[in-house]
Amino acid sequence: MADSTAAIPQRKFGKADATVSCVGFGGHHVGDATDVKEAVKLIHQAVDAGITFFDNCWEYHRGKTEDWMGQGLKGRREKVFLMSKVCTHGRDADLAMRMLEQSLNRLQTDHLDLWQIHGVSFDNDPELFIRPNGAAEALRKAKEQGKVRFVGFTGHKDPDIHLAMLNTGFPFDAVQMPLNPFDYHFRSFQGKVLPELQKRGIAALGMKPISGHGDAVKRGVLSGEESLRYAMSLPGVTTTITGIDKQEALDQAIKVARGFQPMTEQEMSALRDRVKPYAGDGRYELYKVSLKFDNPEARMAHDFPLDMQSVEVKEMMKATENTGKPFPEAK
Repeated sequence: MADSTAAIPQRKFGKADATVSCVGFGGHHVGDATDVKEAVKLIHQAVDAGITFFDNCWEYHRGKTEDWMGQGLKGRREKVFLMSKVCTHGRDADLAMRMLEQSLNRLQTDHLDLWQIHGVSFDNDPELFIRPNGAAEALRKAKEQGKVRFVGFTGHKDPDIHLAMLNTGFPFDAVQMPLNPFDYHFRSFQGKVLPELQKRGIAALGMKPISGHGDAVKRGVLSGEESLRYAMSLPGVTTTITGIDKQEALDQAIKVARGFQPMTEQEMSALRDRVKPYAGDGRYELYKVSLKFDNPEARMAHDFPLDMQSVEVKEMMKATENTGKPFPEAK
């Protein structure tokens, strides 16, 4: 078990001369904190505990999470490896560069350590990404200009889309994907994508270790600590990004990460066997099979209908366009 007095281990970031903490601070959930004061407190505690990897995205809560994280990292920026995501969703490079400037302003920094294409979800996303004047050109340009150190992409729908992105030939430094015990049995990123990243020396970033909003934990299938520890134990994983919206979530991440010791293969196999009866239809991985975790910006870019019950669609209804300005309470 983890040692509560030990440091949080650092892991090598792919082939690069950089390291990050084995657990990462998820940016989306921090937007669900009670207010900016609480969000800043959680960010400060995470940095002080030794969490160095911080995740965010241009479109999370319509810019609020980047704004809050920027406030939380003020005076601490040099201590962390900061990542955000660009949300062209197949649109042009100039839009990506405008989004990058907005992200840098909100996060109160002059560069990102990692800038990633957000949420590749549709079969034509790789083609749209790599085409002339696609987002690939923005990633190259931002790197050349020193505004980002590393580049990558994320997604949680289908491992085959991840493989198609890799096969575009673009030199990605990192790839982000869901990794948890359920994933092993259903449309598996662990089975299809993780080995390919290891082969290519690309940093593998795990997300949704507790399956999004932890429904399986709430229903007693497994514990949050088990799920997080499993994801962090997978060979070749650089960091495991977990959502942190309240003190209990941060405490759990720190507890598992301090002096982290991976599960044995026997422990991992037993946990996979336990969740197998619940894994085959994606009920605890709705981000693979439903609209529940689809971002509205992505669906609109592809002219697809929205899930009107989505929290982010409801947030979008409050404004005529995504200006990137924070909510009033974020100021």
